[in-house]
Amino acid sequence: MRILLVEDELDLARALISALERHDILVDHVSTLEMALEAVENAVHSIAVLDRKLPDGDSLTIIPQLRRAQSGLPIIVLSALGSPEHRIEGLETGADDYLAKPFVVDELVARIRALMRRPAMIADMGITVGKLTFNLGDGTATAAGEPMTLTRREVLALEVLVRRAGRTVARSALEEAVYGFDDEIASNTLDAHISRLRRKLAPANVEIHSIRGIGYLLRATS
Repeated sequence: MRILLVEDELDLARALISALERHDILVDHVSTLEMALEAVENAVHSIAVLDRKLPDGDSLTIIPQLRRAQSGLPIIVLSALGSPEHRIEGLETGADDYLAKPFVVDELVARIRALMRRPAMIADMGITVGKLTFNLGDGTATAAGEPMTLTRREVLALEVLVRRAGRTVARSALEEAVYGFDDEIASNTLDAHISRLRRKLAPANVEIHSIRGIGYLLRATS
């Protein structure tokens, strides 16, 4: 799972990133409304977690724009403004959940997972290509009915490829989906992930084709 964290308190952001990554959640961190709007343009995030008060305004004001950029994007608002009136305002503005500061990180993780279990999300969780089944909710996959052992990067790459099965995914788009904003990417790192995925997908009758100079395409072989 990959989330967008919009938080201007750097110490809190670092603590959240460290804690969430221990739960195998990849975090992209930005600190302003403007950066948040840029970050959702590629629609690679499962959930957005927004601090309410940011240097350039109230994050509630950009919820409609976030949803236009990525339809159905679940949104959790974090705020020191925790009165019932503030929580009601956040929920009525369009947030799916509202968590008052201070909070326990495990509670945030639980709320993230609860959002991913909502019926509207669950209905679109499973994608099948050939004998491959990929669960969008928890990032698990099976090949010919057998569980696949995947690294976090492999899960992120496979999710993008199965979502666009039968269509070419640009290399740049795949890199943006697999790596965080601050990651340094060696020229052959993505190729290494794809090579390992190819071997793991063989029992599922699924292949990943390299489209020279463009990107990759995943499709069933039969």
